[in-house]
Amino acid sequence: MNLQALRSVPLFQSLGHREVAELFRLLTTREIAKGTALFRRDDPGDAMFFIESGRIRISVKDADGHDTNLAELGVGDFFGEMAMLDGQNRSADATAIEETNLAVLKRDDFREFVRREPDVALGLLTAMTHRLRRTDNLLRHRISRNINEIEAAHLTLADRAADLIAEFGGSWKFIGAAIGFVIVWIIINSWVLYTRPFDAFPYVLLNLVLGMIAGLQAPIIMMSQNRQGEKDRIRADLDYRVNLKNELLLTEVLRRLENLEGSRSHLPPTEDENSG
Repeated sequence: MNLQALRSVPLFQSLGHREVAELFRLLTTREIAKGTALFRRDDPGDAMFFIESGRIRISVKDADGHDTNLAELGVGDFFGEMAMLDGQNRSADATAIEETNLAVLKRDDFREFVRREPDVALGLLTAMTHRLRRTDNLLRHRISRNINEIEAAHLTLADRAADLIAEFGGSWKFIGAAIGFVIVWIIINSWVLYTRPFDAFPYVLLNLVLGMIAGLQAPIIMMSQNRQGEKDRIRADLDYRVNLKNELLLTEVLRRLENLEGSRSHLPPTEDENSG
């Protein structure tokens, strides 16, 4: 990685030539073979990485044990910044999709650099916010899909029949079929079997059949609606958890911004400020 490539990273675009050169001297290089895991979730986080060549896949495992790809990063992208900032363990897996060359920035070196250049941390937190929003959207989609899969796996034959009957009973097909059934019933008893009809006018048996259909259809539709209501409640609860997580993360980002602004106000003036 050269100075121009480092400056093209969105995180460092606001830096001057002197700051970029100083940061460049802190970088070390590392080569990763194809298919090799750079780090796993819960590994200690002590560095962030810049991709000089190759590609890296960032993924997590959901509650079902399935891998969910959060991003595929290429040349010029960076990752690993969250664990490097707070010193906590890694929150995802990073695997080389192809042979990859990385520039590595150690946490201790970066902390010393940020104390001298607080604007770098502001840009880093902005980039983190965008990534958190994208991750929450991916998790929201994954959670919704899991709800449907789990619900479908536990459906009984009676549940499926109730859904089909409820879907048919609330359509124009049912209205057309009911009208056709009544017309055919009347024609058979009034003209076809007019000498010995099995249900003569005023069609008492027809009224009984229609009443039974209506009486059975109502609880079947309610069963389907109750199950759908339960799914909606579960989805609303999961949406609330995702939104709460997003709110807490954004609050943490704002807190870090305030701390950085406070630490910057206590720094001694730079040479440019003195000359001004």
